[in-house]
Amino acid sequence: MRIVIKVGTSTLTHSTGLLNIKRVEKMCKVISDLKNAGNEIVMVSSGAIGMGLSKVGIHRRPDDISTLQAGAAIGQCELMYVYDKLFGKYNHAVAQILMTGAFVAIDDYGKNLDNTLHRLLELGVIPIVNENDTVTTDEIVIGDNDTLGAIIADRVDAELLIILSDIDGLYTANPAVDPDAKRLEVIEEITPEIEALAGSAGSKLGTGGMVTKLKAAKLATENGIEVVIANGRDPDILYDIMDGNAVCTKFVAKK
Repeated sequence: MRIVIKVGTSTLTHSTGLLNIKRVEKMCKVISDLKNAGNEIVMVSSGAIGMGLSKVGIHRRPDDISTLQAGAAIGQCELMYVYDKLFGKYNHAVAQILMTGAFVAIDDYGKNLDNTLHRLLELGVIPIVNENDTVTTDEIVIGDNDTLGAIIADRVDAELLIILSDIDGLYTANPAVDPDAKRLEVIEEITPEIEALAGSAGSKLGTGGMVTKLKAAKLATENGIEVVIANGRDPDILYDIMDGNAVCTKFVAKK
């Protein structure tokens, strides 16, 4: 199976923005094991801005673009160093792809992106994709890494998009404030009523919320890709997703 795994800032880091070492080590181990089983995997990874800002003592997302871009420049180095080191332990090579809106908007750039991604997968490499926040202000034309995950899943002809966040899936209400909130296990169609259940952004160093996740799920399912939203606090959830018994919300792909 060809899988795109989008990992959010809240999964990769502590609330301080610093790397959650135990969790990231386990996540790389589980992904390596899934790859050893014959799956092809692309990662879409957030976390660079949060890690970079925390490294220079900024623990809350600032409003000015230049500081966010500086944080991305600092954090991207550290993030890729960590991935290279951890995946290397299991004999898997990684490659960094930093995108801008032009890759999606311009045909020639899009073809170059497709060629690179498919060749990396042929070579057995794990592409790790992020928006190039250092030189573009589009996130800070794509807008968020959830949508980027759906775009990449379409470009590589993935069968499954997994979005790991800090919540178990889509609920009928905010489970943090409503004890009667129920998790929706399977969603056949993303209707206006489903979209209305989405809340606002979650972590103080991230940008995404359920709104962007539903947007990504709608884009992916319309392109024939199944989507799962799950909690990334324990990377073993990836095994459960593959086995079909995860605590999550699954969005059924349109045929």
